[in-house]
Amino acid sequence: MWELIRANKRKSITLITLMAVVLVVLGFVAGLVLLGPKGGFGGLIIATSIWIILMIISFSSGDQILLSASRAKRVTHDVHPQLFNVVEEMAIAASLPMPKVYIINDPAPNAFATGRKPETASVAITAGLLGKLNRDELQGVIAHEMSHILHRDILFVTLAGIMLGSIVLLSQVFLRSMFYSSLGSRRRYSSGSGKGAGQAQIIMFVIAIIAAILAPIMAQLLYFALSRKREYLADAGAARLTRYPEGLASALDKIANDKSPQLTSVNKVTAPMYIVNPFKKKNQMKLSNLTSTHPPISERIKILRGMTHGASFEDYSRAFSDITHNKTVVPATALTKEDIALREASAKKKQLLEKQMHQVGDIMRKVNGFVFLTCLCGLKLKIPPNFKANQLKCPRCQRKLDLPKGPSSK
Repeated sequence: MWELIRANKRKSITLITLMAVVLVVLGFVAGLVLLGPKGGFGGLIIATSIWIILMIISFSSGDQILLSASRAKRVTHDVHPQLFNVVEEMAIAASLPMPKVYIINDPAPNAFATGRKPETASVAITAGLLGKLNRDELQGVIAHEMSHILHRDILFVTLAGIMLGSIVLLSQVFLRSMFYSSLGSRRRYSSGSGKGAGQAQIIMFVIAIIAAILAPIMAQLLYFALSRKREYLADAGAARLTRYPEGLASALDKIANDKSPQLTSVNKVTAPMYIVNPFKKKNQMKLSNLTSTHPPISERIKILRGMTHGASFEDYSRAFSDITHNKTVVPATALTKEDIALREASAKKKQLLEKQMHQVGDIMRKVNGFVFLTCLCGLKLKIPPNFKANQLKCPRCQRKLDLPKGPSSK
């Protein structure tokens, strides 16, 4: 496992270094055009400064910013015991500390993990995911996110996202500066420059504009490549942790074919962190182009269901090569001989989804501060957090009920 983590880190550092080169080149070219022949170094300093500031923000509170932007709310064991039990099981299986658990009040099924390191990691799950998956499927999704934490993906994907944000920000600032200022009439070169110098300046402007347009595209392709490889490895890790690849395969199938509206709190930078591409597409099951944040879901499902002999990295690697006809994404150092037998489906697999969705509604009410009271007549009352009275009359038996003091969402 440690060999896999080290190989994963090496690939991540290589890709992030390439993104840093794109950022530095863009800053240099922008400085050269906007500040003159000696402005390239100044542009490089400005680009690096932007990156350092965003990096500091990322390290200090990047995970909380992402969770807040996703409208995720932290929950306790009392809110959803089954979810906590599954997270605890997978944390123990991966030999990781228990991550913080968040729920996103959104009907679209999805999940992601974030944090700087395993000790500060968080797992966020949408309400739609809780309502539509059985226990084995939920375990597969949580195991996938635990694998991201175990493989140290959460830090590198966050850093790559910050790098991409820096490149996009610098590119936009540069293009807007050129648009709003009359750069064509300015002469940043020597006053004695002739026709040849003017032509060179125009060529430099054209090169700078092309660089400003292409840089974010190149960085985004690198970011997507970083994310796609990690999804395969996290799938392999999930199968290894659960010993039941069908659980994750079935979950991915349900998520891909879900008809719920698209997640409302997602953007191009955060999309690669989710287990499935949150942007709805008609051909999502077959999506495989270079601009996709994730591998094709149909391919991921086939690979997992092709693991018929065991749940080790070697078994995943064999299934991957059989399905894709490509070289495996699992590093050779991780392909050690392991005998991890497949297990049977959980006895709790067959659950009533209607009951689950009803429970999810109650869970989100708890998260949002509702107080639950059960009258002696059997009626269950759900009191919103903005209800200020100390007593409430039961609408069925007219009995007066005292509300608990200091209601909380826990």
